Amino acid sequence: MRWWCCVFGFVLTLHLDIIAAKSAAQPPPNAIKNKPRTMPTTRPAADHLSTAYYANSCPNLEAIINQKGCDASILLNYPGSERRAHASKTLRGFALIDEIKAEVERRCPRTVSCSDILTAAARDATVFAGGPFWQVPFGRKDGRVSLAKEADTVPQGHENITSLLDLFQKLGLNIVDLVVLSGSHTIGRSTCSSIQQRFSNFNGTGKPDPSIDFNYLNSLRRQCKLSTNFVNLDGTTPRTFDVAYYTNLEKKMGLLSTDQLLHSDSRTSPIVDALASQAQLFTSQFAVSMVKLGNVQVFTGKTQGEIRRNCNFVNS
Repeated sequence: MRWWCCVFGFVLTLHLDIIAAKSAAQPPPNAIKNKPRTMPTTRPAADHLSTAYYANSCPNLEAIINQKGCDASILLNYPGSERRAHASKTLRGFALIDEIKAEVERRCPRTVSCSDILTAAARDATVFAGGPFWQVPFGRKDGRVSLAKEADTVPQGHENITSLLDLFQKLGLNIVDLVVLSGSHTIGRSTCSSIQQRFSNFNGTGKPDPSIDFNYLNSLRRQCKLSTNFVNLDGTTPRTFDVAYYTNLEKKMGLLSTDQLLHSDSRTSPIVDALASQAQLFTSQFAVSMVKLGNVQVFTGKTQGEIRRNCNFVNS
């Protein structure tokens, strides 16, 4: 189950997708003190992406990625980077992405970005876990900076639906994308520290979160004796891409507060119920929403970002 443990839980959880979407193309950290990070102001960079981008320069790219196993700022590895942030503790698969990048560099040197590799790997991992296939548009460049504080400011699992909708709207995504992409939690894990506030004295009440099933609550307490322990996001079928995530919400078995709120909020609950009862609707829309997410705030062209030779470091 190498793909499952190394890639899917690494790149497909919702918070990682948003982390990757927030990076900017700038000099390394020691060169950007007190300088604001800027976004491109020309026509949408996503317009430059194409499924045929590597048709001539690296025609076997997808086969290489599939055989081995968005700006990739999460891959940069140095003190203060997103990769070392507390919010990234559950992320896995860095070594596998490094292996893929090394093979791609051997066959197509200085041609394919880590961002594109990460995006394609997420798609292939989805398929491996039983999810849908979609065509990945390529042509992204890698960001030149990664800041731990950005990983710590993305959703942590206790926000309200309004704040999540506001965030998605700023990214050019909508309410359907929010509910559908949250379904990526059908695979993956969370640290117990992210959910222990639900066990007792929830919101200062002195009692557990009333929106969580009693038996499920007791099960989580047993699994989370230490805050550093991990627990599956989907307590029913944690290694299968399916609609159990949504049926769990109907049973008050959402692991994160934000998960369960999707079913209790009147704006999102009808979408949850529709996806829970229509597996084909979920898989088809998931592919659509992933393509949209993969096009958020990308960097392309000759002046935006770079093509890293090693995904862990910016080019010197």
